[in-house]
Amino acid sequence: MMKKFLTLSIVVMSIATSVTISLGKSAEKSEKTYADTSQSTARKEYYEVAQNVKLHVTDLGDGPVVVLIPGYPLGDESWEYQYPALVKAGYRVIGITMRGFGKSDKPYGKYTYDQFADDIKSVLDQMDIKDAILGGHSMGGAIALHYTAKYNGAHLKKLALFAAAAPRHTKTADYPYPLFEKATISGWVNQISIDRPALLAGIGSQFALTPTAINPGIGNWLYNQELQSSPYAMEKALISLRDEDLRADLPKIKIPTLIMQAKEDHIVAYALAQQMNKAIAGSRLVTFDKSGHALFIEEREKFNNEFLKFIKE
Repeated sequence: MMKKFLTLSIVVMSIATSVTISLGKSAEKSEKTYADTSQSTARKEYYEVAQNVKLHVTDLGDGPVVVLIPGYPLGDESWEYQYPALVKAGYRVIGITMRGFGKSDKPYGKYTYDQFADDIKSVLDQMDIKDAILGGHSMGGAIALHYTAKYNGAHLKKLALFAAAAPRHTKTADYPYPLFEKATISGWVNQISIDRPALLAGIGSQFALTPTAINPGIGNWLYNQELQSSPYAMEKALISLRDEDLRADLPKIKIPTLIMQAKEDHIVAYALAQQMNKAIAGSRLVTFDKSGHALFIEEREKFNNEFLKFIKE
């Protein structure tokens, strides 16, 4: 009787031990799977585009891809009021900060449209992006335009230009449409090494339609982004903005293109948008009447709605 009892006890204990071990392994497996899943779904914030040069990106949402390039001298944080609208509408949105600005690396070297286009290509290659909509504001619009032309629309299906400083930002004898003379931008370049905050304040005063069109909180938010930029990068990029000419790029744009421009923009002339609209086959121009250069902030709702309408077409 005692022998049977001991045998039964051993069997019960073996079963209990087996169950405990099994449950323990199951729990370990479950915890490991959860950890692995969380790691595999975390998205990179930095992409190396050259040795010792990493670009910061914001990567949110799921669905068809929208890529946004900020204007000079801002970072991808500047799209804060576009990200939610795009994500909620079912899109994956990727903001890319150019080298020298925001949270991206700030190396010594070239800050040309060619270099910026190469950097965008590297990021999109690494992310394996297909059929994206590429949008850019101000100098970011010129960079987006040049990328599209240089790489024949690689990774893209549509292009959007927001108050784009393109195809030129300064006047020439045969191109009178920009607002600024070359000498004016040269003065800005010189001021960077003398009083950079004063330069930013001066440009900032022209950013919106009126001095009160953007509230002080938004103004400070933008100013703090600008101060993150490298003075060296600001100088070199501003020289590119002053000197580069993208007129030859315009007929190379073969994908649907949206141009959004405010009539009373104090930084980029409305006439430039009109010229691009004529030169880019099949492009569409949407006019903004209640904003200046900061149309994506000043007329946020209209901006987001028009952009989404174009994306969905």
